[in-house]
Parts: sequence; structure tokens; C-alpha cells
Amino acid sequence: MKNLLTIIIILLSTTLFAQRSKSRVTTNFDSNWQFSLGDTPNASKADFNDDSWRTLDVPHDWSIELENDKEAPGGGNVGFFPTGIGWYRKTFDVPKFDAENNYSIEFDGIYMNSEVWVNDVYLGKHPYGYSSIYYDLTGILKPEGNVIAVKVDNSKQPNSRWYTGSGIYRHVRLVATKKLHFEKYGIFYYTKSVEEGKATLYLKTSIQNDNPGAIQEVTIENVLLDANGKKVASIKKESTIKGNSSLSFEQEMEVPSPELWSVASPYLYTLKSTISVDGKESDCVYTNVGIRTIEYHVDNGFLLNGKQVKMKGVNLHHDGGAVGAAVPERVWERRLEILKEGGCNAIRTAHNPMAPEFYDLCDKMGFLVMDEAFDEWVHGKRDYAYQLYFEDWYERDLKAMVYRDRNHPSVVMWSVGNEVPDQSSEEGPEIARALINICHEADPTRLVTAGNDRIAADDNPASEAYLAEYQNDIVGYNYPDRWHDRRELYYHEDKTNYPNRRVVATESTGMGGYRGNYNLGDDPEKVNARYAYGRPLDVEGRWKYTLLYDYVIGDFMWTGIDYYGESWRWPFRGASSGYLDNCGFKKDGYYFFKSIWTEDPTLHLLPHWNLEGREGQILPVIAYSNCDTVELFLNGKSYGAKYLEFPRKGNAERWNKPEEGKVYTTTSDLHLSWDVPYEPGELVAVGRKNGKEYTYRLVTAGAPAQIRLSVDQEKIMADPTDVAHVTVEILDKDGNRVPTADNLVQFEVEGAKIIGVESGNMRDLSSPKGKERKAFNGLCMAIVQAEKGGKITVKAVSEGLTSDSITIKAE
Repeated sequence: MKNLLTIIIILLSTTLFAQRSKSRVTTNFDSNWQFSLGDTPNASKADFNDDSWRTLDVPHDWSIELENDKEAPGGGNVGFFPTGIGWYRKTFDVPKFDAENNYSIEFDGIYMNSEVWVNDVYLGKHPYGYSSIYYDLTGILKPEGNVIAVKVDNSKQPNSRWYTGSGIYRHVRLVATKKLHFEKYGIFYYTKSVEEGKATLYLKTSIQNDNPGAIQEVTIENVLLDANGKKVASIKKESTIKGNSSLSFEQEMEVPSPELWSVASPYLYTLKSTISVDGKESDCVYTNVGIRTIEYHVDNGFLLNGKQVKMKGVNLHHDGGAVGAAVPERVWERRLEILKEGGCNAIRTAHNPMAPEFYDLCDKMGFLVMDEAFDEWVHGKRDYAYQLYFEDWYERDLKAMVYRDRNHPSVVMWSVGNEVPDQSSEEGPEIARALINICHEADPTRLVTAGNDRIAADDNPASEAYLAEYQNDIVGYNYPDRWHDRRELYYHEDKTNYPNRRVVATESTGMGGYRGNYNLGDDPEKVNARYAYGRPLDVEGRWKYTLLYDYVIGDFMWTGIDYYGESWRWPFRGASSGYLDNCGFKKDGYYFFKSIWTEDPTLHLLPHWNLEGREGQILPVIAYSNCDTVELFLNGKSYGAKYLEFPRKGNAERWNKPEEGKVYTTTSDLHLSWDVPYEPGELVAVGRKNGKEYTYRLVTAGAPAQIRLSVDQEKIMADPTDVAHVTVEILDKDGNRVPTADNLVQFEVEGAKIIGVESGNMRDLSSPKGKERKAFNGLCMAIVQAEKGGKITVKAVSEGLTSDSITIKAE
């Protein structure tokens, strides 16, 4: 059955979607653009002939369509993908055009240095590629034959440390309103209090009257609807407004017996805000509302609705793997589903604002978001990065993020920077103060942080002054596990010296590495599980500390998902630091975090058991588990049962007592390990938790013999926001996945199109926009999108293997 979350989002974003308001008409503007790669003289002119240009829909990322190039100007920073200059043009009519209306166009993101013209009128330039942008078209549009031209200049490289994509890579909308309307981002709410069976919402409503005439009598009404559309509260305000002026109202609304928004139960209301004149609607805006309270306590960490919640977080970049930076909503939804399943409850948007629909998903799925604005301030990290524009644009870009995102209940913290060199500069404290003040003025409810590298590793007075600006907010620590030996147990010394400091690990070492790759080396005496299996030294120790000490707000590992870019050598296209690869396939580290982040029974073994040539070698076998005990068997022989001494605060008695007559060994680590002489066959772990038994099995697979397909959803919408992820597994004749298989798989699709292929192998330079992919350690994927309703058939074939096919229905 189609996921309800995706249906909701699609219904709100489909082309010329059904309006809930007759007074405000929002038209999806994504379809039928003309595109040309390269700088084209006179392409801004309305009468320019673009007949030879390519027709496409946005969101569009042209970089992902191009071949990786060792000499690409952006180099490994952007994954050796080419960038350059591109032009977009669109000729359009305005149905039911009304010269008395206001019109505007909204771009959710253009990377980067975009310039926009409509009907030969220059609207402006915006350097930052992650800001939402809007331009007033009032007085410029006509009923028919309008022409918009957009130049995108991503040619100056390097301008980023990670893959950015190039183009109009997020959604576009055309908006029509009456002259009397709500200001852009003119509806702001927050939960003022929750007590005695009621909640009090603060509402600030800002309206604009562009009529030049006399004073108007207006009525502003806010109605709160529950998830079933039933009215639960309302409040009205009557006032007068002069022509060519604006007006703001501050009100409080009482909500009886509120359903609170939380990570476990992300309940959403809808706020319907209307402006009326003489009983006739002039504007109407709908806002999702999550009623919840947040507090950051110096001793008890983060409190959501009065209860402590530890942020179990990941950093995420904005690319979607094979689809590049133009990411259909379902791609993000599936990724978030997998993260949620593993116990992740928090996300840092590293290191820029994400697309608006990303926050909608976080609202609906129950994630806590640290919303981050910049990677550079005045002092940059790459020659052509944001530092070139910071002084002129930082206030506009930061306000654009905060005003746009402040109504999302998922957003619980602002971040204004990441490892900025300005931390140690004389102007750093002044810049930090200015950024914090902007956030507080736009939103008095959330605190502000920044990711700070080696936060107290030196005695630079400028650094101390810089950190002092965050003393009353939140000090963010990047990689406390890299330098804690100099600072005594992570945050401990700093917390002792600054007892009122609130602390969070904005970025810390994760459990990355290539999925299914193990560095076992050639010397049996030097196989060390700590390094062979990609488990960094301090992840376990850091998480013990994080879980035990209440004052630590949480921890955001680098990263949740692999991403393109930030590759330091050819031919690697990206970074493998995620605990999911860029297909969303789970790595071993995923199960480590699931075992400590959830109470769901978790049991996982590594490495795989296809290790030909290592017969007789003693190898460490690792189990990530939260079972009470785990016993390991190889070909029926027991290698003993073990249990963890897991020092979770308030949960010291979580393990059952060992069974009488059995010998158990303990560990101070958060994993279990056995030394086992390798022999092919069957490796089995038997876990026991709360009286129930769980089994995890690895076998030595045979030669690749067949393909097995599976899909994340059997029904999809014939809409650009929706996709199906088709997973390919390479199996032996007995149906066991072959963990070393690298067969070339070709896809045949009827009734739809493939928009991306991937395997998680960052060294595979074949096109993500092709129709074939080599499996990587037994897996690869195709992402399928429907353009019309009907039956979709996907078939995967590979020489020497039995093929497989799967059917999907498009509605």
C-alpha cells in the first residue's frame, strides 16, 4: 500500500495542484523548461530562439548527467563531476490572469550565482545556492507569452568541499495573491506553554496591503484543525490597515487537550489563517503545526515536552546518490525511514539549508533537526566559496533560512556555521554575535550553535572570546573523540571550567567504510577488529559517555549516509563515512548504532563468511547486539556465550542473570568478539533477550548463479516526486547472497524510466544515469519513476546468471 506520507506530499506538490484557497493560487512551475549547457549570449532576451534547446523538468542537476573527469575544475571536492554555466528558459501563459493581483515566483534552490529575467526585466542575482529565493513579478507578467530566463553560473571552482550539483535543482512555484495578503513567511507560531490539559500557542500574523487606496477594515482569523480536519480552536482579530502599508498582530490561542508532537508520536495540526474584507476572503494560508515544548538544561540536556530526549543524530549532505542534487521526495522519505528504523532521531543539515520538503518529512516522521546555514564566513575554505559573498549576503541568507523553517516542529536548534576559520580571528566574536542575534530576533524559541573544531585545544584568546558568544546558547563540539586525550574525557574539563555551558557533539566519528569490505591484512597476527572492520577507536567510548551523562545534549555522527564529493584522490567520487551507503544499503555500523539506540532486539555478525584463502587463520568475529546474551557457533561448534556490561544510565539491570551451568565472559566494549579459526560453512549467533531467542546466520556462499529483485513499494504515483527503489541481489544457486559478487547488471524497463543507478561503490565511474551497473559486494540498485499510470515491469539480466523481473503499479 502506498505510503501515506508520500501521498500527502505529492498531493501538495503535483502540477497545478488542487487549491485549498481561491484567494491564493499556487502553481507548480517545474515542467517544460528549455535548457542549454554553456554560456549563451542574449539568452536572457524574450525573443531569443531556444527551439534547439533540450526540454526538461526541474528539479534538474546537470552535473550528475556528465562523466566524471579527473581534470574537473572542482576536483575531488565535488566528486570530479563537471560544473560550468547553464541556462534555463520557459515560455508560459497565466490562466485567469488578473492585473489586480500580485504575482511572484519562488525558487527553492538554484546552485549557484543565479540571475533571473522575466519578459526582459532583470529581477536580480543570488549567489548562495542553498537559499530559497523569490521575486516579485507584479506589473511584469501578461496573460500570454511570458518568458522567464535563468542563468546559473557554477563555473568558478572549487566553491565547495562536497558535491553541490548544478542548476535549478529544487522546486519552483508561481504564486498569485490579492493586493491584501499575508507577507512572505508572515505566519509565525510557537508553543508558549503546555499545562493543566491545555496548550497556549503564540501567533504572530503579518499582512501587507498593496492597494494604494483608503483605509480598509480587515478581519484576520486563525483556525486550528486537528489531523481529521476538525476545528479545535480559533481566534479572530479585527483591525484597519492603510494602503501601501504592512501590519503585524500578536495573539495567543488556547488549545484544549492537545496532542503533543514528539519523536515517537509526531502529531500535526493544521493552522488555517485567513484575511477577510466585508466577509470576503482576501488571502488564506495553511501551516502545519506541531504542539511541543523544548528546553536546553545545563545539567539535564535536551527536554522535549518536559522529558529528557538524547539526540541520536547523524549529519546529512543534500545529494540523493544516483539522482544527484535533484532529489525526488520519495528518495528522502525512504532514507529517513531506514534511519528511523535504526534508532536515529536527529539530523544536522550539513552544512546548509535543505529543500523545504525535507523538513516536512522530518515533521511528519518525528526527527529533531539542527538547521545549519553556512560552511564559511569571512575566511573561506575554498577559493570561490561563500566567503566571497558573506559580508553582503549573510543577513539575507540567514533570515531566509530562519523565517522559512521556524514553523517546523522538527527544527529545534539553529547552527550558523561549521568549523569556520573565523573562530580564531579577531572579528570572529563579532560575527558570531551578529548571527546569533539574527536568529534570536527572528525566532526567540530556539537556541543557536555552530560546529567548532578542536574547540578548546588551544589557548587562543580570540577562540575563547568566540566561544563566549555561545555561552548562553549551545557550544557545538566537532570531533570530541579526536582530541579528548588532551582535554580529559571529551567535554569533561570544559564542563568543569564552564558549568553553565550547554554542549552537543555537532560532528563526531561514525562507523563508515565501504559496505562489505574488511581490512584483514596479510599477517594473521595483526588482524585487529578495531581497524579491520572500520570501527573507529572512540565511537564506543564516546557513546558510553553520551548516554551516561545527562548534560550532553546528544551526538551527530559523520555521517548518516555516504555522499558524493569530499574525495581526495581519483578515481573516488565521494566519501564513504556513512553507516548507510549512497543507495541506502545498511553497512555493519548501522547495526552497532541500532543496538545502542533502540530496544528492538538487534543481532548482527561480521565479517561475511566468504574468505577464501584464509582457512585456519584466526579471525575476530564481531557481534553488534543488545541481546542479554549471545552464543556463537561455527559449523555446529560453540565458541562460547558472552554478555555485555552496558553502562546505560538508569538501566543497570537490563540483562538477565546468566543461566546456571554456563560460563559467560563480559566486555567493557559495546560489542562482542570471538577469535575463530576461519573455515567455510555456517556461522550462527544465537541471542537471548527477555526470554526470547534470536538467530543471525552467515554462510559461505557459492558462485553467483541468479538475480533476485525486490522493491521498496509496489505502487507509486505517476508523479515526479515519487519513485520506486529496485534492489538487485546476486545469489548463489541455493539463494544465498554472494557478498563478493561484482557482476554487471543491465536493466530493462517498460512503462517507466530509470532516473538513477548505483551500487555504493565510490570507485565505479559509470554513469548514475545509465541503464546498467556492476554489483558491489552483491548489491546494486535502480531508481524508477513513472510518467503515466499503468503497469511497470523492471527486468535485471546479467551474463551467466538467471534473470529476474518485478512488477510495479503506477497510479
